[in-house]
Amino acid sequence: MSLPLRPGPLPTYAWASAPPDRVPVGRIAGALPPVVAPAPEGLPDAPPPVAGDLVEVAHPRIRVLGAYFHEGWPFSRPGALLRPEVARRLQQAAESLPEGVGLAVWDAWRDPRLQQVLHDTVYQDATLPPGFVAEPDPDPRHCPPHASGGTVDLTLTWHNTALALGTGFDAFVPDAAAAALEPDGPAPARDLRRLLAAAMGGAGFVVHPQEWWHWEHGTRMWAALTGDAPTYGRVTPG
Repeated sequence: MSLPLRPGPLPTYAWASAPPDRVPVGRIAGALPPVVAPAPEGLPDAPPPVAGDLVEVAHPRIRVLGAYFHEGWPFSRPGALLRPEVARRLQQAAESLPEGVGLAVWDAWRDPRLQQVLHDTVYQDATLPPGFVAEPDPDPRHCPPHASGGTVDLTLTWHNTALALGTGFDAFVPDAAAAALEPDGPAPARDLRRLLAAAMGGAGFVVHPQEWWHWEHGTRMWAALTGDAPTYGRVTPG
């Protein structure tokens, strides 16, 4: 499948990436363990594709930002779709956060055509290490994480303002690695990443080692890291 690249420079998503300097991290986060983000060793095959098993993310403590739609990426959509069980776990994570803190979803289920455009546009930079944007694969056994409905890109909010936790969204730089600020990186970003990891990990998600904002449940990477069988393969809205 050959699709056109997105024209112009890559967006920074600065409109949804406020600095966290005014967040009272000591009061809301306390002493949390460091972020641990192991890399999976091999991914199992995904289950067969299905259709229709997706719900819109909607919760009082979760903002839906629609970052790709806002920035005009082709094949993007407003809102955020997830598998019902993944959406329930996301709500659980949001409800576990301290008062004043919530979640903001940049992206969730992703049309495979958008995945292709993202990959090909980002990797015009031949120096960028592999892994930041999953390579599209027509084989359904190799389902990219976002095409499964089990993956969400997100950040914390402070009184409904989406925060940049050391980097913005889709900042493909070394500091984007989930554990890059451990153990002595700058606070409050380091401590807020710990708070995000505690909430998402407590709800059964695993983090992409290269991207602090990228969390999965039921996917191939989740299965490789937990030892369980993958629950979700490619899904299309009904």
